[in-house]
Amino acid sequence: MNYIPNIIFLILISFSVGFFIRNVKRIRRNISLGKSINRNDKRGIRWKNMIRLALGQSKMVSRPISGFLHVIVYVGFVIINIELLEIIIDGLTGEHRIFAPILGSLYNVLIGTFEIFAFLVLVAVIFFWTRRNIIKINRFWKAEMKGWPKLDGDIILYFEVVLMFLFLAMNATDSILQELDPEHYVKAGSFPISQFLVPLFENLSKNNLYLMERSFWWFHIIGIFIFLNYLYYSKHLHILLAFPNTYFANLNLKGKFSVDSNINNEVQMMMNPNFTIPEGNIAPPEKFGASDVFDLNWVQLMNAYSCTECGRCSSVCPANITGKKLSPRKIMMDTRDRLEEVGKNLNKNNGVFEKDQKQLLNDYITPEELWACTSCNACVDACPIEIDPLSIIMDMRQYLVMEQSAAPVELNSMMGNIENNGAPWPFSNQDRLQWVDE
Repeated sequence: MNYIPNIIFLILISFSVGFFIRNVKRIRRNISLGKSINRNDKRGIRWKNMIRLALGQSKMVSRPISGFLHVIVYVGFVIINIELLEIIIDGLTGEHRIFAPILGSLYNVLIGTFEIFAFLVLVAVIFFWTRRNIIKINRFWKAEMKGWPKLDGDIILYFEVVLMFLFLAMNATDSILQELDPEHYVKAGSFPISQFLVPLFENLSKNNLYLMERSFWWFHIIGIFIFLNYLYYSKHLHILLAFPNTYFANLNLKGKFSVDSNINNEVQMMMNPNFTIPEGNIAPPEKFGASDVFDLNWVQLMNAYSCTECGRCSSVCPANITGKKLSPRKIMMDTRDRLEEVGKNLNKNNGVFEKDQKQLLNDYITPEELWACTSCNACVDACPIEIDPLSIIMDMRQYLVMEQSAAPVELNSMMGNIENNGAPWPFSNQDRLQWVDE
């Protein structure tokens, strides 16, 4: 009978890890639906980029207050969950604070540090909740943030509050039991924060204290497992994907667009009669540009999953600021929603996509949004983890122009003038200098 809790814990952790692995495989499969793109160059720079942006959070602090508090939450959550390893070992073996005799006095320092960070995380989370729900920062109340996106953001904050409280309450009751039952509760740890919760529990009987401590312990570990698997359904996938997303980011200078080799060859042949297409040149693509997630590359799809919906991109977008329909954040959210819809289609049909008469263009993202973009790259520059909404916008624009001839009238006129007159203005080469005579 003494092994029943350990068996239950083993079943719980096996189920949780198995569910998490299944979700990771689904995300990887969905991202793999994108077209191939080579991002294995300049590995040294890529590693530095990842360490600076994902690990060092260097772009977050561009807005000092929220950035600093985000760093506290990030660092605190990572550090506190180092204790997760001890909790798992204790749960599997039935031991209590198994690392205490191994680490000695260092263990007290670690537990004390964990508690201080837990308190700081609580302070930061309360600040974030206040900004979202009381101060109502404008970028958190845009049209695309209604419904589930707003609820999801609040759920994560509630999760963090509950997990931090359970951690501190567990330590508070544990510290009392260490004095009452030294045989089963090893006297170890420093409790600079949870000591203030001790008065809530010190008048309870030993049996009730034991029940409370075990309840806090179980709810804390169950909460962590739930949080881990909730990430798949949440915008907080960036906790995991920020690292590969920054590593595989586009390292080219902002404003440098990729050139389709087929288009380049056509232009070269028009400009130079002696030009010949290089041997081994790829065949013309089935489609120019992108109208659905299948037409995007895998890095763009990973970008969609990595977006945390912070809205920094939309808050600096000149089109969005001036009231246009475009929101770079919505572009990423729509891409992820369509990709998830495709993923559910694959799940339902044993890995085979059944056409659903939908696509990313028009059903999710409208041409009005795409043509509002000035291609200034402000959104890309503002993103803390190097997400690139502009690349998706430009690929979808290319589809509209080259596949549907659906560019705005003004743009069609300009392109016609360039083709006929070699300039965007409606004057022939011969007439271009007539203004001098006047």
